[in-house]
Amino acid sequence: MAEVKYEAASRIYPGTTLAAVNKLDLDIADGELLVLVGPSGSGKSTALRMLAGLEFVDQGSIYINGKDVTLSPPQDRDIAMVFQNYALYPQMSVASNMAFALKQQGIPKAERMERVKEAAKILDLEPYLDRKPKNLSGGQRQRVAMGRAIVREPQVFLMDEPLSNLDAKLRVQTRTELVDLQARLGVTTVYVTHDQVEAMTMGHRVAVLDHGVLQQVDTPRRLYSHPANLFVAGFIGSPAMNLIEVDRQGDQLIVGAKPIPLPDDVASDLRASDSKRFVVGVRPEHLALAEDGSPSTVVVVEELGSDAFVHVEMPHEGGSTMVVVRVDGETSIERGHTLNFDVNGPVHIFDAKSGVRLGSDPSM
Repeated sequence: MAEVKYEAASRIYPGTTLAAVNKLDLDIADGELLVLVGPSGSGKSTALRMLAGLEFVDQGSIYINGKDVTLSPPQDRDIAMVFQNYALYPQMSVASNMAFALKQQGIPKAERMERVKEAAKILDLEPYLDRKPKNLSGGQRQRVAMGRAIVREPQVFLMDEPLSNLDAKLRVQTRTELVDLQARLGVTTVYVTHDQVEAMTMGHRVAVLDHGVLQQVDTPRRLYSHPANLFVAGFIGSPAMNLIEVDRQGDQLIVGAKPIPLPDDVASDLRASDSKRFVVGVRPEHLALAEDGSPSTVVVVEELGSDAFVHVEMPHEGGSTMVVVRVDGETSIERGHTLNFDVNGPVHIFDAKSGVRLGSDPSM
């Protein structure tokens, strides 16, 4: 087990001027499961490959358990990586696939097989040790890839979208198994995904990247309830946070026909700001039916069983804006209905130009 540290680490690919990963500062605790998440091109996989030694670090440093591994080859970093495509040898049995790296290291056969049996027991692979990968399901192949990493007994596990080839139901089941497995093994794990739901359900902490820049790293709950900026606010949450641009009216922000109530710290930042344009963010579950709310026209109703998401067109600043409202799944709301909605929970205010959140951070 080990701590991992990125210190102003950057990767700039030849022929480009923009860094794929730009001065990344990130500390990962011993035994932590940290998820790197972001859209395509955000730099998350590059950051993982830098840690693995598969990408050059152009600037800055990377440490594993206090040792500078910036220039160390992959085989000297004591890490094990699980890839998106599993990278299993089709001609080998499950047992041989799991033992292959140990054989290359010169580990005696008896010890190799003992480690393979232990990993197979942990992963419920004992009945499949003699099978070839082609005779396994996608979920079983994924577990074999995990087993191959476990037998190496590394300091750090690196996982690059290992569930992306599984169907939706199996992904949910397997991510639960992975979380449980990581907790039992206690091995520091860095996990890459583009799926923010996967990130939120798996990570002890989640690091959000965009265009190579770390936007925020925090617990899933904190990311959801206190996004640091507009990007995080719009990326984390399903469905996404409603983000409504408004012009300030003195010391007020008006959405629809009603002023938004502002906490004291946000109101203070608003008064001190020179900006004229702001963004009001409100989660779908923090809008509710209200007699004196803003009249809105229902455009789409998405029924999901216990919940429904109602997409409404709300009058705003002489035009209209679309917002999503979460309601009870037993709703009788239909397309074309006119309903009044009002804010019924916390709001988030951002400077429209800088994207920075207004107000103090309650964790400080």
